[in-house]
Amino acid sequence: MAPPSNLLPPITLIIGGARSGKSRYAESLVEQTGRGLYLATAEAGDDEMSDRIATHRARRGDRWETIEEPLDLAGALKTHAHADRAILVDCLTLWLSNLMADGRDVDAEIMTLCETLASLDGPVVVVSNEVGMGIVPMNELARRYRDLAGAANQRLAETAQRVVFVAAGLPLIMKEQSV
Repeated sequence: MAPPSNLLPPITLIIGGARSGKSRYAESLVEQTGRGLYLATAEAGDDEMSDRIATHRARRGDRWETIEEPLDLAGALKTHAHADRAILVDCLTLWLSNLMADGRDVDAEIMTLCETLASLDGPVVVVSNEVGMGIVPMNELARRYRDLAGAANQRLAETAQRVVFVAAGLPLIMKEQSV
C-alpha cells in the first residue's frame, strides 16, 4: 500500500455549512489511505451533542482510532502525526468555540496550529464550518465567533495545499497546489 503522503497533500481543508457532508467527505479521503486517526474536538455538553458524537463514532466503526482533544489541537497533532498515517481533525470551529469558552488567546492558538500543521510528517485533513455566509449575528459573542472562524479558515486555506468546499454532499475544489 502506498503511504498516505502519496495520496493526500500535507494539508487539506474541507469547509462548508452545517450538515453539508463535510465530515463524510473528509472521512472518505482519509479512508483511501488506509486506517486513519480521527482527532475529535467536540465535547458532549448536552444530550443532543452526545447523540451527534455517538452517530459519528458509529458511522466510522472500528476502521478508525479516535483521539478526543478539545483544546490542545497542535499538541495532539505533534504527538500523533506519522508519515504512514493520515489524521482527520473534526472540527476546527468546535475547537474555536472550546478555546473561546476557556478564555484562550484564539489568534495565538490559530497561529500555533498553522505552524504545527506546516511542520508535520503525515497528511492532515481539517474540517471546518463556513459560518460567514448567513446573516450578521445579533450579539457580540456570536459576531466574534463568526469573525474568528472566518479568520481561522482564511489562515488555514493559505497554509493548505488543497481546499475543498462541500455543499449538499458535493465537493468543489477551491485550491489545488502541487507539493
